[in-house]
Amino acid sequence: MTEETAIETHIAVLSDLWEGLPEAEHVVRRAVVAVGRTPGITLPPDAELSFALADDEQVRVLNRDYRAIDKPTNVLSFPAAHGTLLGDVIVAYETLEKEAVEEGISSADHLAHLATHGLLHLLGYDHDTEAEALAMEQLETAILAGLGIKDPHASGRMMPGESHA
Repeated sequence: MTEETAIETHIAVLSDLWEGLPEAEHVVRRAVVAVGRTPGITLPPDAELSFALADDEQVRVLNRDYRAIDKPTNVLSFPAAHGTLLGDVIVAYETLEKEAVEEGISSADHLAHLATHGLLHLLGYDHDTEAEALAMEQLETAILAGLGIKDPHASGRMMPGESHA
């Protein structure tokens, strides 16, 4: 771990589909650094993060088994119970690609948003209420702006993980 990252990030590529976004690991690491540098966010000492680049089927199974929702979603976060591991963030490739096309944004920018969103969940942020959603959106917008990524909520799109039915 370096001072620049503040969070030791372990990335597992679980699907060959991610070859379609060869810069994915770099994008995730940049997003993690940006979150760690955000004023007001306090990271535990020696924080670690597990990040998985998966496919829709892998995420569907996790979503079914842990959330009783039998369909894929773009990002899942599983907080760790204790220790230095913050938890796991898993992103589904096909859903990420589909949403990026629908929203007219690059896949890399959408991945940065999903990585940021997932990590914020592990740090205790949520969007269960309108006030929480607004606070989380503002934080995401500020973090992503620091990466040169436009406001993902400007057009009123949903939070990552919400139903796009």
